[in-house]
Amino acid sequence: MPSPPLLEVRDLHVQFPTPTGVIEAVAGVSFTVAAGETVAVVGESGSGKSVSSLAVLGLLGGGRVTAGSIRFAGGELVGADAERLRRLRGAEIAMVFQNPMSSLDPLFTVGDQVAEALRAHRPLTRKDAQRRVVELLREVGLPDPQRRARSYPHELSGGQQQRVMVAIGLACEPALLIADEPTTALDVTVEAQILALLRRMQREHGTALLFITHDMGVVAEMADHVLVMYAGRVVEQGPVAEVLSAPRNPYTRALIDSIPTPTTPRDAPMPAIAGTVPHPSEMPGGCRFHPRCPSALDRCATGEPQLYDLGPGRASRCWLHEVDAPVNEEEVSGVG
Repeated sequence: MPSPPLLEVRDLHVQFPTPTGVIEAVAGVSFTVAAGETVAVVGESGSGKSVSSLAVLGLLGGGRVTAGSIRFAGGELVGADAERLRRLRGAEIAMVFQNPMSSLDPLFTVGDQVAEALRAHRPLTRKDAQRRVVELLREVGLPDPQRRARSYPHELSGGQQQRVMVAIGLACEPALLIADEPTTALDVTVEAQILALLRRMQREHGTALLFITHDMGVVAEMADHVLVMYAGRVVEQGPVAEVLSAPRNPYTRALIDSIPTPTTPRDAPMPAIAGTVPHPSEMPGGCRFHPRCPSALDRCATGEPQLYDLGPGRASRCWLHEVDAPVNEEEVSGVG
C-alpha cells in the first residue's frame, strides 16, 4: 500500500476582503506532494500560485481559507491555532520567498537571521548556533562563510542573498520546502546555480519541494509532477514529462508555445498569449480562459468545465475532453 502524501490539499478556496467586496483568489485547488517529490505549480502572475502556497503556512494576511482541507503529515492545518502553525513554520515546513531583498532584514547580519531560525526550533546554545550557521552557509555555496555570516544583506549580491534564503529554509531540515519563484530577477547563470543547489540539498536531506514558478523551463528541469493554474483554478496536472511533451489543455499549450526556442527567428515577434489573466473581481462566465483561448467553443462562454480524468495522474479542465458531447468542428476556432 502506498504511503500517504506528506502534503494533501483538497478543494481549497481562499477569499480576500476588498473595498468593493470579497474576491476569491483560489477556487477549488487540489494537489498532493509526496516525501522527496518535487511538485511545480506554474501559471501567469495572478493565477493563484503563491496564494495557494501561503495558505499552507497560514500566511494569508487579510485572506482566509473559506473551504477545503490542508493536511500535513496527516494533521489538518485549516483552523489550526497560531501556536501549532508557529511550531511548524521553519521546523517542518519552510519557505524560500521570491525576493530576498524584501525578505531579509537589513538591520541584522546574515548570520543572525540564519541563527534565528535555528534557535527558534532547536535547543542550541549561541555558540552551537553560530557554528551551524557557518556550516549552512558553506553548504549553500557561499565563499568565506565565516566572514559572510557577519555581513549585512546589502553587502551580498542577489544570488548570494538567495543562497542565504535557502540556508534559512533548510536550517532545521524541514520535511517540506516551499520555493516561491526563488530565481525571479536572477540572471541565467545564477538561476542555474540556485536550481542546482536546491536539487542537491533535496537529495541530501530528502526534502519534498513545492516549487512555485511561471517558467516552464524551470518546471522541466526541477519537477516530477506539475500543476498548471489559471485564474485561481487548476486547469491541468500530471507527470511533468507527459504534460510538457503532450499538453492536453489549451492554456498549457499556449504557455509552452510562448517560449522562444533556438530555432525562433531573431526578428520574429516574441510569442505571447493574447490578453491578460482576469482580476478575481472580473471573472468571465463559463471557462475562465475562454476569452483568450484560440480553441474556444460556444459552450465555453456559458458553462465552466470540470477537471476531467485523462488517465493515471493526468487531468485537464476543458470542454474538449467532454466524451458525452462530441466536439462540433465548425464550432472550434483556431484548431488544426
